[in-house]
Amino acid sequence: MAKASDVKSGNILRFNGELVSVEEYIHRTPGNLRAFYQAKMRNVKTGKLVEYRFRTDEEVEIARVETSDYQYLYEDGDTFVVMDNTSFEQFNIPKQLFGDSARFLKEGMQVLVAMESEEPIMAQAPTTVELEVTYTEPAVKGDTSTNALKNATVETGVEIKVPLFINQGDKVKIDTRSGGYVERVK
Repeated sequence: MAKASDVKSGNILRFNGELVSVEEYIHRTPGNLRAFYQAKMRNVKTGKLVEYRFRTDEEVEIARVETSDYQYLYEDGDTFVVMDNTSFEQFNIPKQLFGDSARFLKEGMQVLVAMESEEPIMAQAPTTVELEVTYTEPAVKGDTSTNALKNATVETGVEIKVPLFINQGDKVKIDTRSGGYVERVK
């Protein structure tokens, strides 16, 4: 157990039986009242935001979370199978931990997974991925209004919007957070 004064933004705490990530942690000393810590914390599993005031001498439990790189191997039902790059041990990670960026994962990619006592609590795909365009309509000559976009399907089966000059077989860089086109890769 640690004191509330030991907590920093970014720590993972066990708060009311749930794991929460500390997003904002401010020390307050109002007028002639006792000092306290104002914390904004996000529940790791549900994403719900919780606000709480800790007394300066209050005991909190800081969770021991290990974050490391894993290689994405394949999809297995509602989970993704990933492999530890050093021990070659395989883990099943629930798809929901990756969120919306899971649709851009391709076999062999490096992903970031946070584990707390052998249980995965957070997973993150790379911020940008390079995927090949498997299908897109050909651009019509003269159809070049400013910032014109067309639909394209990439190798993972996801449909995105790309500029008119992108052709079938081109590689494109995609932002996994927004699902948007970034640039064409040579």
